[in-house]
Amino acid sequence: MTLQKIGPAAIPNLGLGTFKMNAGEAREITKAALAEGYRHIDTAQAYENETEVGEGIRAADTPRDRIFLTTKILPRDFAAEDFRKAAEASLRALGTDYIDMLLLHWPSQEVPLSETLPVLDRLIEEGKVRFGGVSNFTIPMLKETQEILQAPLATNQVELHPFIDQTALRAYMAGKGIPLEAYAPLAQGKVMQDPVMIEIAEAHGTSPAAIAVAWLLHKPGVIALPKTAKASRLAGNLAAAQIRLSNEEIARIGGLAGPDGRLVSPESLAPQWD
Repeated sequence: MTLQKIGPAAIPNLGLGTFKMNAGEAREITKAALAEGYRHIDTAQAYENETEVGEGIRAADTPRDRIFLTTKILPRDFAAEDFRKAAEASLRALGTDYIDMLLLHWPSQEVPLSETLPVLDRLIEEGKVRFGGVSNFTIPMLKETQEILQAPLATNQVELHPFIDQTALRAYMAGKGIPLEAYAPLAQGKVMQDPVMIEIAEAHGTSPAAIAVAWLLHKPGVIALPKTAKASRLAGNLAAAQIRLSNEEIARIGGLAGPDGRLVSPESLAPQWD
């Protein structure tokens, strides 16, 4: 299956998230996902599975240059020298010569972007990283990033699913041509119990999870990163790209968003959200 590619970085619009996987799962699901047709794999140092993801990539038959590989670095390593060391550590753990997308995982409360982003630019110039981006950044933080980063800002990876309203952030990013990568697209399983999602899924002969992914893929410039550790669910996620929702269904799903919809907001890392 050919996946749509988004933005100047040509990011496949559907990827495999690998957050919170048990020992051995990341290796096997990465290999299985690539065999199924995935070409976008998302990991992070905080997930503690970069080595397994790298092993899964090497065990697959897919050439490395056909895989879009993302990893992320935590704020504890945003000081200039620490950021470079962390990027080198990810390269070693993943067993690759380059990272397709390197993200600042959360905004730092202590280290200014003016210290971290020039190192990201140098890594891109050196060919160790192809594209740079951020994760969990607010609109003011995106503006500051664009003022400092010389390379194009390739993405902002944020929580996005039917229960959270990211309208303002999406509008800003769309206006600037910045792709949005949606993590937790299934709302940590919440979509599976929602009556609206169930009803629409039944109308399409599929699952609420597939409908949630399809809803995201209907949005211009949005990339969905559903996580699964079960190979049996991989094909269903890919098939979501073929689901065509009506305007009424899209509106009904969008109407599920509420003020308490955010699920991921760790006190030690979260900014003042938009």
